[in-house]
Amino acid sequence: MTELHLWLRHEDRTTERRTPIVPDDARRLVGHGVRLTVEESPQRVFPIEEYEAAGCRVAPAGSWVTAPRDAVVLGLKELPDRPAELTHRHIFFGHAYKGQPGAADLLGRFAAGGGALFDLEYLVDDTGRRLAAFGFWAGYLGAALAVLRHRGRLRSPLTPTTKDDLDETLRPAAGDREFTGLVIGALGRSGRGARAAFTAAGVDPTCWDLAETRDLDRPALLRHDVMVNAVLATTPVPPFLRERDLDTPGRRLRTLCDVTCDVGSPLNVLPVYDDTTDWDEPVRRLRDDPPLDLIAIDNLPSLLPLESSADFSAALLPQLLDFGVFGPWGRCLERFREASRAHGLDKGEPFDH
Repeated sequence: MTELHLWLRHEDRTTERRTPIVPDDARRLVGHGVRLTVEESPQRVFPIEEYEAAGCRVAPAGSWVTAPRDAVVLGLKELPDRPAELTHRHIFFGHAYKGQPGAADLLGRFAAGGGALFDLEYLVDDTGRRLAAFGFWAGYLGAALAVLRHRGRLRSPLTPTTKDDLDETLRPAAGDREFTGLVIGALGRSGRGARAAFTAAGVDPTCWDLAETRDLDRPALLRHDVMVNAVLATTPVPPFLRERDLDTPGRRLRTLCDVTCDVGSPLNVLPVYDDTTDWDEPVRRLRDDPPLDLIAIDNLPSLLPLESSADFSAALLPQLLDFGVFGPWGRCLERFREASRAHGLDKGEPFDH
């Protein structure tokens, strides 16, 4: 097998503090013969010196564009807009296979350069279960921010923290009123994280999953004070909330957190907003009377960068040690080709050998 050269890139998004590979796991990769180049990054939660100590080579931020063509570029969030032609194999969350805004442009860049996308969302086992995910921490942060907003204790701009410090702010305080919480998608990774955060806040939430959403009781949904959506639909389903539902007389729902942030996708189960929120302005008012606030931040786990990076890296490590064009990675590659063909962009079978 040809030596694997992984190139861990700096994240272009300024609020992205996570990393898909932590220094301890970088050391394990190097020990298994993987050549690992790590770009300098002023915002990554782990300093570059820890990667150097693990045996990694260091490169300037953004230098992946001139990396050897056989290098596999590893990241998490979106790429910068340039270069227009992507010649490498890339591993990251592309959000380009369900008709999202910008999907055709991203796939077109790969077609132009002959590269390929191994989308981490589609790195799955034989049953379709994702092999590495940030879901638990996304759900935990989503519910935590919703609770803090509902209790009037959410401060902006948001800043990264630790779980211990976050849990301290979640504990009920004197004068806090009781409220009802709802988690939709309660049995999945994100749903479990949301339930854990509600528990840390002293709230026993209502938990809905497939059985409850097959025939959704919207009036019951609207009778909850706080709702966290942890469902990422992969097939068309009726939306959980529609624009007209927000004007239902007697609506109790005051705080809505959409963990999945599938805005712009035809599979979006919450088509009641058209843009995400962010760390600077984490809350958007959807209705004034009675009030309804939305939280829809698409990199929630970056607010707990140490914990979320360590969990994700531990899950991704064995997959990277088995990187290739078969098994889970082969399924990723085929999904990329299917999406490219759907846009009329597939030019062949790249990187089969």
